[in-house]
Amino acid sequence: MQLKALRYFLMVATTRSFLATARHFQVPASSVSRFIATLEKDLGRQLFYRSTRAVRLTEEGERFYQQAREAVELLDAAVDDLGRDDGALHGRLRINAPEAFGRLHVAPLVNQLQAAHPALEVELQLTDAYIDPVQEGVDITVRIGPRVDSGLIGRTLAAQQQIVAASPAYLAEHGTPETPADLLDHRCLLYKGQFGRQRWYFRESPSQPFEGINVSGPLCSNNAEVLLAAALEGHGVVLFPSWLYHRESFAKQQLVPLLGAWEGSVATETSYIQLLSPENKLRSRKVREVTAFLLEGFGTPPAWDL
Repeated sequence: MQLKALRYFLMVATTRSFLATARHFQVPASSVSRFIATLEKDLGRQLFYRSTRAVRLTEEGERFYQQAREAVELLDAAVDDLGRDDGALHGRLRINAPEAFGRLHVAPLVNQLQAAHPALEVELQLTDAYIDPVQEGVDITVRIGPRVDSGLIGRTLAAQQQIVAASPAYLAEHGTPETPADLLDHRCLLYKGQFGRQRWYFRESPSQPFEGINVSGPLCSNNAEVLLAAALEGHGVVLFPSWLYHRESFAKQQLVPLLGAWEGSVATETSYIQLLSPENKLRSRKVREVTAFLLEGFGTPPAWDL
């Protein structure tokens, strides 16, 4: 059984495409098909259902995929641990992050990382959906939310800080809210995601529970940056994590932070920014060093909270 055949199998299982696998490895699609056919013959099992429209794993293929992936990852981790004389990182690394956070804060660090390690191939997946890193084969997951016992191992970067803000032009026309209850009389710009329109919560101290208020306004969107742009244009009040704002927006007084005496949230629990990996991934020197690189790049405390 050839290692190349296993790598082709894992890629076809991930992409559900012989053609995409061939493009990834820069080989003819016929070569991928031939290796997969040989692998199935060696195992005496059909691994894929094939049709003109899709490729998917059989039940036996699913079982083999989990074991084969772990075996190949262990082999790659062993090669990583041997290292190279120049200490360079190489090979493939998968990172998953929330869409806006990944675009604003992870992607620039990935560019720096690859400048320092040109042989490192990074697959950066940006999605607001919670994924299972084990099932998806992701090495490092940036997760924003409450701490939960997920079986993953990693580091907490910081608690997520939420900031209420509006433009000076909006405040001049509509007045400045002094308490969270005052927001009921203001035009609030609301994020609407897969769980519906967000509710806003506030508390005066960490010892108190968050209390929700039913704010409303002229615009809701599933894109936070659309709402932030509307706030900059004077159309209403927003509540967003500090990492989403551009710091110069406050420095240049394009936006004014509000309700500083209260802690705002869009949930009843504190959210944290975490870097998580499956336990077996942390055997890889590459994963450990990239995790450390990201943590250093974000800063402690994070640069966006300074």
